[in-house]
Amino acid sequence: MKWLAAALAVTIILLQYRIWLSDDGVRQVMGLHRAVAAQRAENEQLAERNRQLAAEVRDLKTGLDALEERARSDLGMIARNETFYQVVPTQPKQTTRTPTRTAAAR
Repeated sequence: MKWLAAALAVTIILLQYRIWLSDDGVRQVMGLHRAVAAQRAENEQLAERNRQLAAEVRDLKTGLDALEERARSDLGMIARNETFYQVVPTQPKQTTRTPTRTAAAR
C-alpha cells in the first residue's frame, strides 16, 4: 500500500511539473493568450482602416465633391475661374562673416 501511495504521489508531482514548468504547459497557454489579444487589437485597427477606405471609395464612386477634393489635394488641380496663389515663406538673411586676421597672417 505504501508503494502505491508513493507511486501516485510521484505521478502527481510529475504531472504538476509538466503543467506548471514545462514549455508546453501554462507558460505557453499564457503566451498564446497574449498573442491572441495582440492579434485582436491589430485586427480592430485594420477593420477600422478598411471601414474608412470603403467609405472613401463609396464617396469617390457616388459624389463629385470627394473626387474634386482628391484632385485638388493630391494633384494640385484648380477649377475654372480660380486663381492659384502660392505663398513662399521668406528666407532669413544670412550674415556674412568677414575673416579675422590672425597674428600669423600679419
